Amino acid sequence: MRRVPLSVLAAASVVAALTAVTGCAEKSDSGGDGAVRVTATDSKCEVSKTEFPAGKVQIDVENKGSKVTELYVLFPDDRIVTERENIGPGTKASITAEIKAGDYEIVCKPGMKGDGIRQQVKATGQGGGEKRSPEADAAVAAYRQYVVAQAEETLPKAQVFADAVKAGDVEAAKKAYAPSRIGWERTEPVAESFGDIDPKVDVREDGLEAGQDPAKDWTGWHRLEKALWADNKIGDEEKKLADTLIADLTEWQKKVGQAEITPTSMANGAKELLDEVATGKVTGEEERYSHTDLVDFKANVEGAQKAYELLKPVASKNDPALTKELDTQFAALNVLLDKYRTDPAGYEFTSYDKVGEPERKELSDGVNALAEPLSKLAAAVAK
Repeated sequence: MRRVPLSVLAAASVVAALTAVTGCAEKSDSGGDGAVRVTATDSKCEVSKTEFPAGKVQIDVENKGSKVTELYVLFPDDRIVTERENIGPGTKASITAEIKAGDYEIVCKPGMKGDGIRQQVKATGQGGGEKRSPEADAAVAAYRQYVVAQAEETLPKAQVFADAVKAGDVEAAKKAYAPSRIGWERTEPVAESFGDIDPKVDVREDGLEAGQDPAKDWTGWHRLEKALWADNKIGDEEKKLADTLIADLTEWQKKVGQAEITPTSMANGAKELLDEVATGKVTGEEERYSHTDLVDFKANVEGAQKAYELLKPVASKNDPALTKELDTQFAALNVLLDKYRTDPAGYEFTSYDKVGEPERKELSDGVNALAEPLSKLAAAVAK
């Protein structure tokens, strides 16, 4: 899940990650070295140029503020081109995205809350519409089928969960909770690209915006998770929320096939899934009541690996050393995760509150070892 949901703005902008603009093109020459540079502080979001050539654009961001920030590139209609979360103070990040000609917003979000600091930008020219390679087209088509299949598989599992909640069966609902989330977690960047759905189904209580009332405004899986594990009871409100969850997931399932997907958005989404693991799963924040973090962890890794495997025919031509390193690190992280399977043939893992700090550090190191080369995948497929 997003650590913090974004307000849905009528004019222009909500953010999440995997979607990006369709098409391919030559590298943008939007800076001396082809990059658009963004300097983020606690009060400013400075962009080196407000106009740049459409095409494959590199955005380099430096956080000179005191707060962790996020960077987004937004369509003017609440959809997302690309994002990078969790950019720490004094650190830099680079994003490669495919951007067609048009108007956009670059947004810095210091503290990862609120509407962010926005800059209007424009991509100009004819870039962004050239034909992709057959391998790239095949990767996009296969990934679209994958995300649609995950949504279709999620709905019946979520219905089992919702039915247990509505029946007032706490133990059955607990058992159905984690399986109902797997498809969402595998394709979370695409799911989050519909900014109005993610805050309804996957926000934690501490992710609510200022002024939102948990009793009235908090919905979705984690609201029900708290009721089941912290309160250990199901009331009338939770039964209503179970129906709301199904309605919201049905909306997601209807929309997901129309998500805009490109090779670079797939690569950036894979990296975002690893960021989700690093900031939510390894820390134990995501499933703080149920402690089913390792189920989400595994699903995130599977989703990232699926995107990578589909892009591998493209990336291996452009950067064979990178794909070799990614093969190694994915395999190593999966071996680490398998140590915590309680059913080798199933999808059950050790409760995360039983995983000690040394073991969490080992998992964190494995994530970091994969995240570093994975951050280079978008650039490799954009060559």
